[in-house]
Amino acid sequence: MKTWKRMTLAAIVGVTAWGSVLAGTGLESVSAAPNAVPSYEVKFSARPEAVLTPDRQVRPEVIQQLGVSSTPLAIGVAYFDTDGLALNEQGWNVRFRKKADKNNYELTFKKRYPIINGDIDAALTLANKEGFDSSDDNYEAEIDWGYSRQTLSFSNEKKVSVNMAGPQLPSEQVMLSHLLDKLPGKLNKWSAPNWGKQMLSQSRSYGPVVFDRYEGQWQGVKMTLEVWPIRNSSGTGTEDFIEVSFKTADRNVATRLRAELLELLESNGWLLPGDDLKTQLILERY
Repeated sequence: MKTWKRMTLAAIVGVTAWGSVLAGTGLESVSAAPNAVPSYEVKFSARPEAVLTPDRQVRPEVIQQLGVSSTPLAIGVAYFDTDGLALNEQGWNVRFRKKADKNNYELTFKKRYPIINGDIDAALTLANKEGFDSSDDNYEAEIDWGYSRQTLSFSNEKKVSVNMAGPQLPSEQVMLSHLLDKLPGKLNKWSAPNWGKQMLSQSRSYGPVVFDRYEGQWQGVKMTLEVWPIRNSSGTGTEDFIEVSFKTADRNVATRLRAELLELLESNGWLLPGDDLKTQLILERY
């Protein structure tokens, strides 16, 4: 009987030791959820002087070739961060938005990961290690694919009903109260317990900005053209930033239509080479 007990104990120790050997090799993670599968948003910046008329209307030829409506939807937006942009430094973006045709506020909490040298899988794997994987249905994974840069993002969107039309946003205090109430757990626990709540409580509004969105269909996908009047660097007025974009869940479709859209914008002289930095500009200028 003692011999049997010794053999059993040895077997248990052996299994435990083998588990310790596996730890750190990645073999212990065979049951972990796989990487998230992202959708794609292709976006380019356009030259305001080429796309807009002198009275800031989208030119008819642009509307026709991109297949967008001539009547825009007004959207009010503000971003929240600390004076030192602590959330932004950790890759987090907190947005409060109101569409003129909706009876709700949209609260978006977004975590961004830069994609280095086009290695999407590496960014997805890093995100997986930090808790963003295919099992998390609270966050939508998306690749933002611009002129020369790609970014992986995970967005958690909340809604707050409101009996009001138009793009107007409530006071900063009201917006912040809603954001704190809907704060997701991943952001709250990001660097330490209650880190997100502490940072958001110290945050202020960057904005608001009311921009126009023109929507339509182009090559079988939803096409969007947005006109953002953003405060200029001197603070004496605003300057327009134009973004042309479409979304698709198919990577091959994104690749093919991106090339077509780029050629269309270039051939008409509408393209503004470079990547859209409107969110960063708002954080810098407001």
